[in-house]
Amino acid sequence: MATRSHKLKEKGGPSTSLYYKHKRHFGGPDGELAASMRYLHQRFSMPNKKVSSLLTDIGTEELAHLEIVGAILYQLTRDLSPEEILASPYANYFVDHTTGNYPVAASGVPFDMKYVGVKGDPLTDLAEDQAAEQKARTTYENLIRLTDDPDVIDPLRYLREREIVHFQRFGDAMRITQDDLDSKNFYAFNPAYDKK
Repeated sequence: MATRSHKLKEKGGPSTSLYYKHKRHFGGPDGELAASMRYLHQRFSMPNKKVSSLLTDIGTEELAHLEIVGAILYQLTRDLSPEEILASPYANYFVDHTTGNYPVAASGVPFDMKYVGVKGDPLTDLAEDQAAEQKARTTYENLIRLTDDPDVIDPLRYLREREIVHFQRFGDAMRITQDDLDSKNFYAFNPAYDKK
């Protein structure tokens, strides 16, 4: 994927407009950094080993997605001229970070661990994970709608497809977790903490 992102610069050139549209999925509340941290932290309290392993796998994959989004962002800004920077909202960001990929949402708010939903209850966490994947899918769909550069759209489509797969795998994880519980009493206790 890194080789593909180098083609982005050669064809599409720098763009602060595209940068601001895509930045949200780098360090925003529904972005790849938040997703990876959420899953990698939830795995510790997951009582089912298969589900814990799934969280590890998907959390690690989300870090790879962070790399893809970061490469896109860098390609969109690395060769901006001082005039292009001054004429855009990117100027404020540039003062603090030059063209480095600092994890920040499109609103300018830096990444915050409060975006990471970890309750320590498997059912609660897995429901959160499914919602997170749907929000990520929606964000990628919106980015695709706002982008006309095929070298940006192709990796976004790939990332969107992965969010759908993750949503489905978390659905499977929810079923596995519920199979381990009393079917008449799913929500009467926290299976990671309380004893039957």
